[in-house]
Amino acid sequence: MATSSTPSPNKAKHPVLVAFGETVRRRRKQQGFSQEAFGDACGIDRSYMGGIERGEHNLALVNIMKIIRTLGVRPSEFFADLDKTGDDEVGE
Repeated sequence: MATSSTPSPNKAKHPVLVAFGETVRRRRKQQGFSQEAFGDACGIDRSYMGGIERGEHNLALVNIMKIIRTLGVRPSEFFADLDKTGDDEVGE
């Protein structure tokens, strides 16, 4: 389980973290997972998962892969969704 402090309200979230979180949330909901059940399946605390989905956490690759595996998709398929966001800053 990872821990992190809550970001200050004035701190802007990085667009790539927001896009990642939105993709996780959309795919999680498509598969019918509640946030708590999905966090349990990934081995990630529910409150931390909420922060991921809000773009508040810069994840370690290990946690990214846990999420992708739990969603049952290939990493390339998951990250192709980020290409579709239309946000030029995501690719930076």
